[in-house]
Amino acid sequence: MKIPAASGGNDRNARVERLRVSRAKDSEDKTRRALDAVDGLLRSGRRITVTQVAREASVSTWFVYNQPQVHQAVQDGITAQRARGRRNSVAPEASQVSPAGLRTDLALAREEIKDLKKERDRLRNRVRLSLGAELEGVNRNELIERVQQIEQRNTALEQALSEARDQIAALEGQLRVAEDDLTAARASLRRAMRSVPTP
Repeated sequence: MKIPAASGGNDRNARVERLRVSRAKDSEDKTRRALDAVDGLLRSGRRITVTQVAREASVSTWFVYNQPQVHQAVQDGITAQRARGRRNSVAPEASQVSPAGLRTDLALAREEIKDLKKERDRLRNRVRLSLGAELEGVNRNELIERVQQIEQRNTALEQALSEARDQIAALEGQLRVAEDDLTAARASLRRAMRSVPTP
């Protein structure tokens, strides 16, 4: 009997879980390497800096800054070195620097530059969106104000039109009364003229 294949949703969930576990393990490995690097620098008396820890642990400076446990260890190491003073350590001679070490430093520097560029782009995008929202808010407010002005003007015009219509109706009524009065006056004048005896 065949076992029914897992549904698409289950496959997706399984992939997501495997990815999450893989990332968590990678983060743990980087954290362990970074903490070991801090400890090694502290024991050797070499100066502890974020950049130096990143180089020693083969991680990015972004990771050192944004991994709370590692960042705290770096800060504690710097504080400890300041408190007791660094033991004098012999600076490596130029001849001890190997091409492989230089390539590693270059790769780390490139990775750091890439991370910084991503951070710069992210911040630039946030600023652009924030500025766009502010400008959009200003335009929307101006539009609302303009619409309100138009509505007020429209109301005033409608009121003026209504008043003009009432005035026209009143004038038409007065005109009809005046025409009636004129007609009556003419009729009265004709009667009066008829009643006057001819010489």
